[in-house]
Amino acid sequence: MKKLILIVLPLMVMFSAFAEGELTKAEKKMLSKHMKSSVKALSKSVKGLSDAQVNFKPDANSWSIKECVYHLALSEDNLWGWMQGLMATPANPEKRSLIKMTNEQLMAAVGSRDHKVKTGEAFEPVKAKWNNLQEALDYLKGKRAEHAGFIKNATSDMHNHVAEQSPVGPIDAFQIIVLLSAHTDRHRKQLEEVKTVAGYPAM
Repeated sequence: MKKLILIVLPLMVMFSAFAEGELTKAEKKMLSKHMKSSVKALSKSVKGLSDAQVNFKPDANSWSIKECVYHLALSEDNLWGWMQGLMATPANPEKRSLIKMTNEQLMAAVGSRDHKVKTGEAFEPVKAKWNNLQEALDYLKGKRAEHAGFIKNATSDMHNHVAEQSPVGPIDAFQIIVLLSAHTDRHRKQLEEVKTVAGYPAM
């Protein structure tokens, strides 16, 4: 009987956490770590680039490296604001069955450059409020550190707040931040592609 109790009690705790939508330690650790590492990789990709390099555009319809960073800095605010807006609405756990993507699948799908998606107006680089790439990058790094810290210590019921509409289908509030972090990888890959285009300045 004692052994049975020792087995059942942890299962009860796990079920309670799932039912209430609480984030697990593993989820928080995974996401906060990725949020930091994705920005660190971005910083490494743009380090030491000249003005000519960051302003180079492969063609009239493509973004420059600077515009990619502007887009990411804008997205940090907009996607975080989306999550906060969702969390301000009543929880809707009955909508969880609509979610089809795991956190891992979502991260892989958003981080991939296989499918191109036109961004929304609020995310366009022309909306940037920064004077140069470094200002935008510094802003992004500051916000990302703040947001990663929030996720690391989060106690909110983020799984039971579900957005039915998103570029990847229904997702919960936690997955919005998974999307945010993977989105950084997506555009880091994009700016690395710019470096391979014919005519990209050597310095």
